[in-house]
Amino acid sequence: MSKHSLINLGEVFPETVEDFFAPWNDWFRRNGLFNRATVPAMNISEENDHYKVTVAAPGLKKADFDIKVENNVLTISAASEKEKEGGGSKFRRKEYSYSSFARSLTLPLDTDPDSIEASYDGGILTLNIPKDSDEDMPSKKKIEVK
Repeated sequence: MSKHSLINLGEVFPETVEDFFAPWNDWFRRNGLFNRATVPAMNISEENDHYKVTVAAPGLKKADFDIKVENNVLTISAASEKEKEGGGSKFRRKEYSYSSFARSLTLPLDTDPDSIEASYDGGILTLNIPKDSDEDMPSKKKIEVK
């Protein structure tokens, strides 16, 4: 059998495949069996004297972020745990929610990792990465979110 004879039913009949699984998708989601991992969107722009990285991460606190530079790789990660309580006269319930993500990118050689600044406001994490012509980069650095 050649590779051209294989058929992906989802491509040929997308509505049929979606309709077949539709009744189950809600049940899986409600019971926590079909959660899709999400990674926040990241935008990177270049200015004359710096690079700007923005990450859409609403609902977090500054303390949830861990930002590091190691061997020319910038890693942005966050983890948060939330607990929701609800109750009534005949029952009590607790719901826990844990979410985390990590994004990494290789820094251009013209950056100055020692001068990276991070801020978090309105659900947007912003990193300003200054440009520097000196290519001697430290191997490790942790960045504090302000």
